[in-house]
Amino acid sequence: MEGDEYMSKIPNEDDAKNAVETLVRYIEKNGGELREGLIDTPKRVIDSFEELYNGYSQDADALLDATFNAEGYDGIVLLKDIEFHSTCEHHMLPFTGSAHVAYIPVEKIVGISKLARLVELHSMRLQNQERITNSIADDLERVLKPLGCGVIIEAKHGCMQCRGVKKQNSVMATSSMRGVFFDKSEARMELLQLINSPRKI
Repeated sequence: MEGDEYMSKIPNEDDAKNAVETLVRYIEKNGGELREGLIDTPKRVIDSFEELYNGYSQDADALLDATFNAEGYDGIVLLKDIEFHSTCEHHMLPFTGSAHVAYIPVEKIVGISKLARLVELHSMRLQNQERITNSIADDLERVLKPLGCGVIIEAKHGCMQCRGVKKQNSVMATSSMRGVFFDKSEARMELLQLINSPRKI
């Protein structure tokens, strides 16, 4: 198969399983039969990919389509401590953490579960933390057209924990502030106070 034709072909499930088997053989330095514990590993890995990367099959506009009248509410709406799991696109190692997602409505609000699902949609892809943070803010800004929105993500990265510098306790924080949260320091401070307030529930 010519190079350009090969690159334009979307691999099917068998191609993916063969690729995983090649990697397993590379890791094990094995050109013979796979040992018993590895025989079904390619299938198990590909099956797990269907769940780990199902963010590619979801659409943010469809997810946020079901909105409600804000009925004059003009305060901060915040869903904090949304746990997530993602995969670093550089080393294909996991990174996990919490997201805090907020907005100030003008006319529309959205069900709180949609905010958690929006985090999942973007995290369940090959990603970097900065892109997840910006993408969530982009979607909220585009669909809800709020007075402002803010996204803060804190995560630990496997590519730093189990390889390279091997730092176990370092936490990476990213933020994207839009509208009033970017323009007004008092709005930003109120948001940060809400995020950092003690959990009394």
